[in-house]
Amino acid sequence: MNDTRLPELSTADEGAVRALYHRVLEGWNARDGSAFAGPFAEDGVVIGFDGSRYAGRSAIAAELSRIFAAHETPEYVAKVRHVRPLAPGVALLEAVAGLVSDDSADLDPTLNALQTVVGVNHGAGWRIALLQNTPAQYHGRPEVAEALTQELRALLSRAPGPAA
Repeated sequence: MNDTRLPELSTADEGAVRALYHRVLEGWNARDGSAFAGPFAEDGVVIGFDGSRYAGRSAIAAELSRIFAAHETPEYVAKVRHVRPLAPGVALLEAVAGLVSDDSADLDPTLNALQTVVGVNHGAGWRIALLQNTPAQYHGRPEVAEALTQELRALLSRAPGPAA
């Protein structure tokens, strides 16, 4: 009989994956392309909110630096929903995120997103292989969109950035 149970993810490994995600958002909030890209594997990939795809840590850093130089980007507030193992040395982090512009005390619900991170550890420490940023539009389900907005607004009473 095949054992289809997933491996365990140690508390330390879960913490390391969460820390990678926190560092990415801190890099975004600091408007620093190199800091944003730092947690990625050399061949890591970002799929942005608009579907743009950036592959490789140096390409991610360059593109994010260009974006930060050209735009006043809002700051993230985010909440990690869970982290779970996929295979030995591979973990999936799922989070929800919203954005708050510098000139507002509230988030823009049209920018709410689901963020998925695939973390990998091939023996040299955890890195991000993939960050997928998906608009949380919930077509035809306004109550779900509103519930997410309220969940994210609850994070606004603290400093911007990811919640545990």
